Amino acid sequence: MIVTRKTVEFTHYFVRRNYGISAVLLNKASDPIQQLFLEKVREYGQKSKGKLFAEPTPAIQKEYDDEIAKAERHYGGGKGVDMKKFPEFNFKQPKIDAE
Repeated sequence: MIVTRKTVEFTHYFVRRNYGISAVLLNKASDPIQQLFLEKVREYGQKSKGKLFAEPTPAIQKEYDDEIAKAERHYGGGKGVDMKKFPEFNFKQPKIDAE
């Protein structure tokens, strides 16, 4: 079996690249600051699951409601109109005269 130089170089590069990536992925978070960061990210993920905001304060909720009301006024929304839904377009076919 003849192995070309290009094949050897590619294999060497591929093994070196994958070894470097897998070493980082398999490494556990040993730094206390890194561990704290990971805990906070996981905690935030649990709090915000299925909600609009993770920990909404009345001020944040009021600001959100005001911005939604402002968008409704500017873009034609109203009571009962879902402003988060993508708009539906109805294009009518133009009447073409064959003459």
